[in-house]
Amino acid sequence: MTRRDISLTEYESQQLPADSLDFAEGVALWRAYDQKGKRLLITFPSPKTDGLWEIGAQAWVGHISLTRDLTIYIHPRLPLVNLFRLWEYAYDLSAYRLLNGLADVQSVAEFYERVVLMLLEGVQQRERQGFYQAYQTTTAVTPFVRGRVQLPVKPPSLSPLPLCRYDKQTTDVPENQILTYTLDQIARSRRCSSPVQTAIRRAVHHLQSITTVRPFRPHDCQVRLYTRLNQDYRPLHALCRFLLEHQGPEINMGDQPMQPFLINMPRLYELFVAAWLKMHLPAPWQVKAQESVTVGRDDELRFDIDLVLYDGDGRVHAVLDTKYKLPNKAANPDVSQVVTYAQVRGCRQAILVYPAPLPQPLDVHMHQLHVRSLTFAIAENLEAAGQRFLADLLPQVE
Repeated sequence: MTRRDISLTEYESQQLPADSLDFAEGVALWRAYDQKGKRLLITFPSPKTDGLWEIGAQAWVGHISLTRDLTIYIHPRLPLVNLFRLWEYAYDLSAYRLLNGLADVQSVAEFYERVVLMLLEGVQQRERQGFYQAYQTTTAVTPFVRGRVQLPVKPPSLSPLPLCRYDKQTTDVPENQILTYTLDQIARSRRCSSPVQTAIRRAVHHLQSITTVRPFRPHDCQVRLYTRLNQDYRPLHALCRFLLEHQGPEINMGDQPMQPFLINMPRLYELFVAAWLKMHLPAPWQVKAQESVTVGRDDELRFDIDLVLYDGDGRVHAVLDTKYKLPNKAANPDVSQVVTYAQVRGCRQAILVYPAPLPQPLDVHMHQLHVRSLTFAIAENLEAAGQRFLADLLPQVE
């Protein structure tokens, strides 16, 4: 079986010979990634394309294994090391210096497997130390009195054994269940190499013997309470969140379903800018991400604002909206959106943040509102780019 690898770069299109894909493969790609979410733009061979397939990448990077012999790789426009740095900031992993283990990675596919290995090694380390346990209240018939005897609701049976309510330690808790579910999903996706796949199955088999397999959403990995007993689960759950968030839609072609790995770059950029600002804003400035605001007597309108900048007195000074795109100038709908945010929050600064300088920057005053575009460049040294962004941002609101 001859392998067919298609290599794309985000926001770029490529034409392929008509025999590169058969019709069924094209239909599967179109249904899963063009109709749903516009992760790819699929144009079928026609006179308009001179009989060629045309596949256009959008704002997603990663890899899609359509069949065992066909994989589509979508590469980012920015250097891979910067992609990793965005990931570390966005998922609150920079303190764990995980980038040192990714320095020699050459592709997003390798990056995915290396992240899986980080999670696997963390789980194995926790297994050697002993998995976290917590007390759970259980009610059961026991051969002896344990905890507190429960009075029967129904007439007592002839059994002399007492019904007791007691606490017992168990590893079947969400801290471990999240690890089980994530590794189980990775094993089912079959995206890793054979040795890694074997190690994952072994870990899943052990975890399933001490936990219940139940589904978790990426958000569930975030809203956890950590103590000194389970503090080392924090980076593991952050890795789980990342891996669960970037599972694409499953494609059923051939004998086994294939599940891709796709990173939503606009979302990653938004998370990165928020995380970087939280870490680098000087006191007393503060920033809040994804602030929800409702308008109307019955809260008829709701707005989720990317970033809201506050001064030391708790007053809103600016709203920021990240735009992971490279237009010549700010689009009118984007300007209208951020202006609305500023009006809703009652501030005088409305800012659009782009990953590269606009050929025609925005800097206008509308009555008492200052609307402008700023750049947090991600194709260069991120710390230097962040300091320039901060310098452009703060003097305008002091």
